[in-house]
Amino acid sequence: MKILFIGDVVGRLGRKTVQALLPALRQETEAHVVVINGENSAGGRGLTLATADELFSAGVDVITSGNHVWEMREIYPILDSESPILRPLNYPPGVPGRGLLITHGAAFINLQGRTFMGADADCPFRAADKALEGLKDAPVIIVDIHAEATSEKVALAWYLDGRVSAVIGTHTHVATADARVLPKGTAFVTDAGMVGPRDSIIGVAVKPVIQRFLTQLPIRFAPVEKGPAIFNSVLIDVDETSGRAQSIVRIDREINKHAK
Repeated sequence: MKILFIGDVVGRLGRKTVQALLPALRQETEAHVVVINGENSAGGRGLTLATADELFSAGVDVITSGNHVWEMREIYPILDSESPILRPLNYPPGVPGRGLLITHGAAFINLQGRTFMGADADCPFRAADKALEGLKDAPVIIVDIHAEATSEKVALAWYLDGRVSAVIGTHTHVATADARVLPKGTAFVTDAGMVGPRDSIIGVAVKPVIQRFLTQLPIRFAPVEKGPAIFNSVLIDVDETSGRAQSIVRIDREINKHAK
């Protein structure tokens, strides 16, 4: 089984880039399942029904998320529906949605880290343990760990090595060069990257971010919606019987067009 995991999609330019590149890329890679982190797809911060539908229409099968999924309240009832959209599993009981989904012959788990994240999420390590107790008959298991700290993502991958097929990091929007298969068969990359404006600071306009660092004053950020866009992803090849990853490779593209 081949799983194409696409990094955090940012704003309108990110969505248009997915629409432009994914259909051909899915055919080229022969991906059986396409997963994308969509928590920044609506205006660079949040997810709406409309932006989710754009991603599904482009060929995405599963949308994962993270701490920004709560920004748009209209998505809350959708999280409770049958739509294949995940929120972090390790949020407290009672919040909308689910963090575990079985579909397309695989189980998908969405977790959120705690280090530098500013949210009181439960332990992602223990949440993963509990989730895996109920997945004895699901050999292919893909984990999105949405976290800031590299060490936390790496630690979770080693902790789950041999128990899941892949641990893919998201949240920082910066694609990392450490994609590998760990000794017991779990594919890992610290961060898948993003789909969005190349000439930006993790997807948003450069000048306001610099001004924020210079002044330490609150400044509104907005996603860049024009110019060249990058498309970061990884392709994971998993043995469907054992659940062990055979390979993980980066697939990165750039499109030099403006969103229309």
